[in-house]
Amino acid sequence: MQLWNTLSKEELENKWREKGYEWVTISFYQYAKIDNPQVFRDFLYNIWQKIDVLGRVYVAKEGINAQISVPKQNFDVFKKELYEISFLDGVRLNIAVENGDVEFPFLKLKIKVRDKILADGLNDDTFDVTNKGKHLSAQEFNDLTDNPDTILIDFRNHYESEVGYFQGAITPDVDTFRESLPYIEDKYLQGNEEKNLVMYCTGGIRCEKASAWFKHKGFKNVYMLNGGIIKYANDCKKEGLPNKFIGKNFVFDERRAERISDDVIAHCHQCGEPADIHVNCANEACHLLFIQCEACQEKMNHCCSDECKHIVELPENEQKVLRKGKDFSNKIYKKGRSEKLIFKANNDKPIELISNQTP
Repeated sequence: MQLWNTLSKEELENKWREKGYEWVTISFYQYAKIDNPQVFRDFLYNIWQKIDVLGRVYVAKEGINAQISVPKQNFDVFKKELYEISFLDGVRLNIAVENGDVEFPFLKLKIKVRDKILADGLNDDTFDVTNKGKHLSAQEFNDLTDNPDTILIDFRNHYESEVGYFQGAITPDVDTFRESLPYIEDKYLQGNEEKNLVMYCTGGIRCEKASAWFKHKGFKNVYMLNGGIIKYANDCKKEGLPNKFIGKNFVFDERRAERISDDVIAHCHQCGEPADIHVNCANEACHLLFIQCEACQEKMNHCCSDECKHIVELPENEQKVLRKGKDFSNKIYKKGRSEKLIFKANNDKPIELISNQTP
């Protein structure tokens, strides 16, 4: 049986339009011991392709991390089959706040075997990832973050917190989770071992590992937001609680973000006007992820620079030659480890913007 996709993007789009599904976007993770990740990967692909599950899934000896979309009509079957897997029985499923205007959050199912489901850069055999901090409900999170003896840390990357974060949170200028652990400990936590350490992320996977690490390092009062921002937003709405998150919650699918509040806290990286729309540069040999307002999208033809704008205006065969052999899948606009954003637009002088970075 074939256990991978062979259709083109256009063929997939046509296939799903013909099916006419209403999609439910879900994320979940579980730290567990998986003896043979490849066998488990093939098992999942086999059962999920039969019910048209799409998305991105990582499997490793330490567990599973999934961001997927399930046809609404197949959701009950999906959930039943998932909970029949012993270590996933009852696992929390984070349902997306909104699907936005995106037609398909995912186009195909990709399940990859990795060394870890969350790259952490740690090489400590005594570290027990299951010895985690205490989960906080939305109400408990609101109460504890009002405490002056609490340190609230955003464990996401800078481009995520740039468009949305919890009021009062420290939003570190980091590009990856693996660099966040030593950076946060050295810059923000030295001498604060007795304080309440509260952390949050998108769905909980980064906080769970981080909470276990800081407990391992001797921190006494370690907490994490149960289910991350996604569950918090849903619970606040359902329970009528004050929502302390402002802006957008960045997500790793075609939606790019789900709006939690009406606040626009970021700025266009090209003109400096208020904006919080992440785009990838239309030049596929660049593909830079950055924030661009609608006016600059129109002016720059969805490109990050005049050079890229010139390239996308070339015939497609010439563009293919220019991008041949180039790796452009993970190029992200960086803050440059400073408290200001500097972005060179249209060969003009740099535009300096005050970032949302907490000092």
